[in-house]
Amino acid sequence: MMQSTSLHVAIIMDGNGRWASRRGLPRTAGHHAGARAVRRVVEAAAAQGVGALTLYAFSSDNWRRPAAEVAALMRLFTRHLRSETARLVEAGVRLSVVGRRDRLPAALTAAIRAAEQSTAGGTALHLRLAVDYSARDAIRTAMLLPFAGALLPDVDLLIRTGGEQRLSDFLLWETAYAELVFIDTMWPDFGADDLATAIAAFHSRERRFGGLPSQAAG
Repeated sequence: MMQSTSLHVAIIMDGNGRWASRRGLPRTAGHHAGARAVRRVVEAAAAQGVGALTLYAFSSDNWRRPAAEVAALMRLFTRHLRSETARLVEAGVRLSVVGRRDRLPAALTAAIRAAEQSTAGGTALHLRLAVDYSARDAIRTAMLLPFAGALLPDVDLLIRTGGEQRLSDFLLWETAYAELVFIDTMWPDFGADDLATAIAAFHSRERRFGGLPSQAAG
């Protein structure tokens, strides 16, 4: 089967806290390890035929977590965006952040704007980070404001790490015909080989989009 060079892969990055807890570390250590995993996967994605990569970094429901953990995450997002922007530009990666911004700290929204502007010319990979994101909210926004751009292109492959098997309000519209891969590996341990395995599983499946195999092939 010929492999597409423009796959839209979406990943629910789950397991940071459990990864840390199993090692006797604070949950924040898991988030820092998860940030390193983001770098590994972004570097591997374009080489593996991924044209767009959407990562679920922080859901709208994650505001329910302890305030100290949320604040630490926001600081981590801000530092990571600032430190990684030059690397993204060099690699030809365009960064977009999807989700609400009105509840984010001012330092983070400024870092998002700067990173998006600096990477706007990237063509090797379109990296989207979903921050304060809710698929239900995005669908409601698209219904009320059709030109708001709340919905993304269709997802080809959805991966969830950490052993859970649910979508958790992530890209509900866009994953209507996505192939789903659930793995036990915690996100901080996820790397290029795991991504390659998931993509290989995707290419081994027959996607019919509701039709017959001959129709899908056509």
